[in-house]
Amino acid sequence: MLNEIQESVESDDREQKPKYTPGNEADFERLYQASYGKILGTLTAMLGDRAAAEDSAQDAFERAYRKWSTWKPIAPAEAWVHRIAINAAVSYQRKMRLREVGEVIRRIGRPELAPDPQEHIEHRDLAEALAKLPPKQAAAIVLRHYHGYSNREIGIALGVPERTVASRLAAARARLQQLLQGTRIASRKNG
Repeated sequence: MLNEIQESVESDDREQKPKYTPGNEADFERLYQASYGKILGTLTAMLGDRAAAEDSAQDAFERAYRKWSTWKPIAPAEAWVHRIAINAAVSYQRKMRLREVGEVIRRIGRPELAPDPQEHIEHRDLAEALAKLPPKQAAAIVLRHYHGYSNREIGIALGVPERTVASRLAAARARLQQLLQGTRIASRKNG
C-alpha cells in the first residue's frame, strides 16, 4: 500500500516537473536550483568523495550552461544535466586513476552530529560497496534507488537503451549483494 502511494506521488511529481526553454537564463537557474542536490548526491555515491563530487557537479553545470541553448526538450532537462554530470564524474575518475602514484589523501569534511552507530556502519558499508562498482553501474543504482527514476529516465540520463539500464541494474544489484554479504560475514568474524 505504501509503495502504491509513493509511486502515485512520484508519478504526479514527474508530471508536474517545470518546463524549461533552451537558452533562457532564468530557466537554467531554476534547473540548477531544482537539480543540484540530486546531482551532487548521485556524484557523491559514484565517486565516494564529496569534494570530488562537488568539483564534478560544478564542471557539469558549467558544461550544461555553455550548451543550454542547444538542449532539446525531447528529454527532461534534469536527465540531460544528469547525463553531463555522470560523464564528468567518469572523466574525473579516469584522471584520478592516471594521477594515482602513491598515497591518496582523502579530504576531511566538517564534523556532523553523531549518527546512530549501526546506521553509520550500514551507510558506510553501502557507500564503500557503491564505490567498488563500475561507475556506470553505480550511476544506474543511484538514479533508480536514490532518486526513483524509471529505466526509461535512467536510459535518457545515461544515453543508453532501457535494456542496457536493466542489465546494469541487475549486475549492480548482484555485485552489491556479494559485497555487502562479504562485509557482514567479515564483521561477524571480527565481532
